[in-house]
Amino acid sequence: MARGMDFYLYDTEGTPRPLRSFRGKALVLFFGFTHCPDVCPTTLARAAQVKRKLGADAAKVQFAFATLDPQRDKPNVLRTYVKAFDPDFIGLTGSEGDIRVAAGNLKVSYAKVPMGPTYTIDHSTRSFLFDRDGQLRVGLAHEQTVDSVVHDIRQVL
Repeated sequence: MARGMDFYLYDTEGTPRPLRSFRGKALVLFFGFTHCPDVCPTTLARAAQVKRKLGADAAKVQFAFATLDPQRDKPNVLRTYVKAFDPDFIGLTGSEGDIRVAAGNLKVSYAKVPMGPTYTIDHSTRSFLFDRDGQLRVGLAHEQTVDSVVHDIRQVL
């Protein structure tokens, strides 16, 4: 990723949230969708455990979930979904083009896959850890343990 990379998405209240808007806090960012049956809920559940384990350091970190499915993940749906894991988590959305740019900058791959009358989305499972200056520092594997993620976050605080 190039130095100074930014993206331009919106939170579920409609406020613009470019990457630079998170400066001053570390950011853990994951791309997924609310209809995901496995990776997304387990990643967000792990993030909630990480936040609890960080203790006082959690105030220095923002956790965000960016949808890859703006067609179904309307702001109210996205808000309800992320807040079910932790009230401080935020959901990010945008136009399909905005999401494509943000995901592309981070090499997130995803594709709609027809499934009967509806569809699912195959997508990358890595989360991204940015430091307080907005620089990407670590890609967090889906398989990492809570303790390992806590360690990685503390290294960038």
